[in-house]
Order: sequence, then C-alpha cells, then structure tokens
Amino acid sequence: MELCEGGELFDRIISRGHYSERAAAALCREIVNVVHCCHSMGVMHRDLKPENFLFLNKREDSPLKATDFGLSTFFKHGDVFRDVLGSAYYIAPEVLRLNYGPEADIWSAGVIVYILLAGVPPFWAENDEGIFAAILPDHWPTISSSAKDPVKKMLRTNPKERLTAAEILKHPWIREDGEAPDKRLDHVVLTRMRQFRAMNKLKKVIAESLSEEEIMGLKEMFKSMDTDNSGTLTVEELKAGHPKLGNLGIKISESEVKQLIEAVCVLFLIFQHPSAILLSSAFQNTFSEMDLNTYSDTHGL
Repeated sequence: MELCEGGELFDRIISRGHYSERAAAALCREIVNVVHCCHSMGVMHRDLKPENFLFLNKREDSPLKATDFGLSTFFKHGDVFRDVLGSAYYIAPEVLRLNYGPEADIWSAGVIVYILLAGVPPFWAENDEGIFAAILPDHWPTISSSAKDPVKKMLRTNPKERLTAAEILKHPWIREDGEAPDKRLDHVVLTRMRQFRAMNKLKKVIAESLSEEEIMGLKEMFKSMDTDNSGTLTVEELKAGHPKLGNLGIKISESEVKQLIEAVCVLFLIFQHPSAILLSSAFQNTFSEMDLNTYSDTHGL
C-alpha cells in the first residue's frame, strides 16, 4: 500500500494552468497501462474514473496510481458479468445491458481520455454512428486527428470491436516518443474541466452529507426555490436560493455556485448543437443522476 500525496488527476492538471496534447497522451499511456496490467493478471477494475487516479507525489514526474479496487473482480476469458457497477459518466453500455466483460474497462478509460482532451464527458447513442456524432469538432478543442482516433476506437458500442489495452499502447499517438504534438490545448479544455469538477463536487457533497430525511427536506427546498413552479431552477432562482443550502449543512461557497452555474451554461450550449445526441437513453440516464429525485448511493445508478 502506498500513500499518494500528489492529488487527483484533474486537480493537478487544473493547478498547472496549461496543458498539451503530448501531456494528455502521456497520461493516457499511464491510465491504459494500468488497465493492461490488471487485465493481464485477470483483474477487471469496474470503476475507472478520474477520481480514482492519484499522483504518488507532488513532483512533476510523479507516477499516476490507480486506487479504489473495491468493485474489482477476477475474470477468466469468456466470463460474463451481470451486476451493474460503476459510475454513471464512465459506465459502458453493455454494463447497463447486464452482459459485459473486461472490455468495459476500456470504455471507461476512453471516457477519461475524452475528458482529458475535451474537458467534458461524451454521451453515447444506440450505435457507433451515434457515438461518433457525439464526438464533434464543437466538443473538441483543436487537436490532431491522431488524438481522436484511439478515443473513437475505445468508445465503440460493440465491446468486441474495441481496441484492447495492449493495442492502445501501440497506437502512434499514445506511444512514448510518439506523434502527439507538444502543443498547448485550447484554454477552454481547462475551463470545462474545472466546471465539470465543480459539478461533481456538488453532487458528492450532497450525496455524502445528507440523510434520507434531509434529502426530503432538500426536495421541499427545491420547490420553494422554484418560484415559478416550472419544475426547474433558473440561474436567478439558484443564485437566490444559495443561502438555503447552508441551512442543510451543505457548505458550498458562492464561487463554487458560480462555477456550477457556468458549467451548466457550458453544457447547455454544447448540447444545443443540432448534431448532438440529446435524446439518447444514456444522456437521459446521466442527467437523471444529477436529479435528486432519482439519486441513490449505488454509484449513480
């Protein structure tokens, strides 16, 4: 067991204030190498997400370590698993279909790499065309086509068509001294990543801080904040209702509320694109995780 003092993956990236495609490729290589090591030993992680990757120390060359193997399991070739486990943004489609194997880890790793390059998570549809439609230039900053290629191949809906971890590590963009350019990614990536982290923090605080009775109280508070009885909260209503969160012991600063509001606005604008997948079941499932009426403690599902 090791003590990881270098902080979470996203926190390190955001604190640096700049970020290159080559740095993203190096992180991808470390993440996929973890998956490769696990799979080669017959272990499936089943809960890969950025929060479960920590830097060992604060040095610039600190290795990245995978944590939280609480949902992991051993597997043999051909084994089929049917229990729904994982975290909503990163869970593979076949997990929801109750028929999956180690390829589900590749999907989760692909989502993480997508976020590293775009700042926001992708959303899937019922087929590959739908997935690729979601990976739009409007979502990506200006990055090389070589960077997009492995991500698309990690996010295929048919798990048998996904690259294996060993194949990903051989990809020209991911290989050490490969073709990933040492060019800074657009500042919008860090902005989106910061906002995405703020949204996740709010959900985590609510989930960990409130009892069932307090969640019922939060529902009532929602109704009181929803002054026009629309069933949704506007930015103005959220700002006005922020002090009420303190009454429930939820410690969210005004700056964090501002980040949350900005994040919601960014995601809203992203998914207003006519080619975006707005009505896919997975998109609805992801946002239902943020709905307090359907939230549970079973990893967002």
